[in-house]
Amino acid sequence: MSSCCLKMPNMFPTLASEAFLSSRCIWVNGPVIVGAGPSGLAVGAGLKNQGVPFIILERANCIASLWQNRTYDRLKLHLPKQFCQLPNFPFPEDFPEYPTKYQFISYLESYTKHFDINPHFNEAVQSANYNATFGLWRVKTIATGGPNPIGVEYICRWLVVATGENAEKVVPEFEGLQDFGGHVTHACDYKSGQSYSGERVLVVGCGNSGMEVSLDLCNHNANPSMVVRSSVHVLPREVLGKSTFELAVSMMKWLPLWLVDKILLILAHLILGNTEKYGLKRPRVGPLELKNSAGKTPVLDIGAFQKIRSGEIKIVPGIKKFSRGRVELVNGETLEIESVILATGYRSNVPSWLKENELFSSEGVPKNPFPNGWKGKGGLYAVGFTRRGLSGASLDAISVAHDIAKSWKEETKQKKKSMAARHRRCISHF
Repeated sequence: MSSCCLKMPNMFPTLASEAFLSSRCIWVNGPVIVGAGPSGLAVGAGLKNQGVPFIILERANCIASLWQNRTYDRLKLHLPKQFCQLPNFPFPEDFPEYPTKYQFISYLESYTKHFDINPHFNEAVQSANYNATFGLWRVKTIATGGPNPIGVEYICRWLVVATGENAEKVVPEFEGLQDFGGHVTHACDYKSGQSYSGERVLVVGCGNSGMEVSLDLCNHNANPSMVVRSSVHVLPREVLGKSTFELAVSMMKWLPLWLVDKILLILAHLILGNTEKYGLKRPRVGPLELKNSAGKTPVLDIGAFQKIRSGEIKIVPGIKKFSRGRVELVNGETLEIESVILATGYRSNVPSWLKENELFSSEGVPKNPFPNGWKGKGGLYAVGFTRRGLSGASLDAISVAHDIAKSWKEETKQKKKSMAARHRRCISHF
């Protein structure tokens, strides 16, 4: 990391007179990376390897805050570790095939230390604007690490958005929820089913989080009902001891996507049986095609489906409204419940601070699909928005670091030539 307070190019006196700069302004001789999750760390490591200075800004007080602060205790990586490692740093050999969240956090901390990455913690980006006249980004932050909040402004040539697809929780509005009276929490604040023992719990959402939370509640003697409003693909995590994801990746090297989807669904039916019989209707589109087209991830079952078959996890349709201690469903059924867990997902927060509308959509994700969504105009980059997990983020991080390093080295070379020419002219005057 390299930055110099108020050490700026010659045009800055003009910019300052136009109120372009705040009282505390930092010129960054390299990119500013927003976000110290796996995506931001991977870009930083790539830049370190190529000698490019950078700054990482992180609103939380730690790296990988989603993993550290907003995940449940039993969470493990859904895919084998070889598909989840970051560039140039494999997982330890003694880690299991599916590392726990604590092992993954430990891995990220080792990654950060190995590449000597030092994020600016407790510094939330308020806005990022591009000045096309000067070709520079103006990034305003609020630093809250000290006794008083401090406004800081960074000026840079390159901006890397690495805040990811899961920056903010999604909390839908339900009629009567304010009158429910019981405990309501989002899955990001759920840690364990221990405190729900003996309770009737409504889990809203049937993705991987909803399934795993429901399974965890069962394992802690709670009675979960899981809301399934739409169709969902449930696949076994493994087929004959081999990762389903790894099997799909291998088949896609030789077979068309539609055929791989067909094979996966046949295998799922042989292993799990007919999921529709238990209220889990499959989409018409295959699991891989649906992931590519809509970003909807199939559920990789680790035991929840067995609980559904046995009736320990009850499947219920959509919610009509809540009332005191109850929920009325769209089919007219009423359930008495004591707690609600919203496994309703996350969204990007990019539109709230990035003042740009070419690379990112109004939903805060790149407009161009993978693998072409990592680069915009004016030195803007995106990492961690591929809807392809850690492996997709790693591929984008490699591309971004390489592209920035190439531009940075070219500009540095030109500056050195310019300085040498000025030096020669000065000598010639004596």
